[in-house]
Amino acid sequence: MIKTMTFACVHFSVAFTVTYLLTGSWVLGGLIALVEPMVNTVAYFFHEKAWERIGQRRAKRQGAMNEALHI
Repeated sequence: MIKTMTFACVHFSVAFTVTYLLTGSWVLGGLIALVEPMVNTVAYFFHEKAWERIGQRRAKRQGAMNEALHI
């Protein structure tokens, strides 16, 4: 859990710093540092769902192939 928390701090710091360096705005830096992880979390959810479907298709295809080869 400590590793997760330190990574979250690094993530917020990077998001803030990059935005601040690009815009010069403390407000935008703070806003992006808060909003970006939320958006990233939603994107991660859909990414995981897509990979779950890919895994299911592969397993189904492998099962059919094994059945066809009588393994």
